[in-house]
Amino acid sequence: MAQLRYGAAIGQALADAMQDDPTVVIMGEDIAGAGGSFGITRGLLDKFGPERVIDTPISEAAIAGMAVGAAMSGLKPVLEIMFMDFTTLAMDAMVNQAAKARFMFGAQVSVPMVLRTPHGGGLSAGPQHSQCLEAWFAHVPGLKVVCPSGPANAYGLLRAAIADPDPVVFVEHKGLYAMRDEVPEVLAPIPLGQAAVVRSGEHVTVVAYGAAVALAMQTAEQLASESISVEVIDLQTIQPWDEAAVLASLAKTGHLVVVHEAVEAFGVGAEIAARMAELGFSYLKGPIVRVGAPFMPVPFSAELEATYRPSVSRLIAAVRKALGKE
Repeated sequence: MAQLRYGAAIGQALADAMQDDPTVVIMGEDIAGAGGSFGITRGLLDKFGPERVIDTPISEAAIAGMAVGAAMSGLKPVLEIMFMDFTTLAMDAMVNQAAKARFMFGAQVSVPMVLRTPHGGGLSAGPQHSQCLEAWFAHVPGLKVVCPSGPANAYGLLRAAIADPDPVVFVEHKGLYAMRDEVPEVLAPIPLGQAAVVRSGEHVTVVAYGAAVALAMQTAEQLASESISVEVIDLQTIQPWDEAAVLASLAKTGHLVVVHEAVEAFGVGAEIAARMAELGFSYLKGPIVRVGAPFMPVPFSAELEATYRPSVSRLIAAVRKALGKE
């Protein structure tokens, strides 16, 4: 096993994909010489040159539109949107063009592109630089949505996303970029649409993705001291999500909690809860419980932001509620 940072794993995945496939290009604001706002693309300009590592104007709409055209013309562009909040400016290209092209042209054309963007709080970046908007994209037919939780699956999922023939929104938590963890000596693609059981348990299933996976693991460790056995599922891919894996875990435990940093209302957790209530009702021994952010903008204040974001204490309370141990 080797040690690798989350941000470095993403950079390595980009470099390896570009090395393996000359049609892979990357584009975005300050990604070339500066290496992007978080240093993810640092060094790629020297390795692959300005024809494949492309600095763009400060226009998310232009970046996304250029990427869609490039993808339909035979390239595999990976565009970086500096903060997920600014994907609002790329919505037309992503939702009306990239997502619809295969359908509208009778499957005669594909759009093999990846939109990389960081979401999430923890940096006191305020309401316009901290939002988790993945549920928006997951609602759009034609788009795939991925959110890795650590270095190994950040690498593997990005390699799979770049190789995918359809547009993928690849969501990275900015608070994880410095996270360091063990990874296999040989990193490999991870198929999209597959969840991972990262901790086996018997009493309750906790489904999470991205940074919330670490939260779920901390919660499981604490509850183990109370003889509560928590199974943690890392969703990995949000759209399409692995219904079968979650249903199999629910069949084993009979209890389900879903946690994410995004606003709880109309979120990914709501979809999972609804589907499991429909498909797994006979397995349920208690209520499905969701944990997410309240229905309000992300606060600037570090203290308020810490209260706003899901915490171990809130997740422990949710597990107890699911188990009827309030």
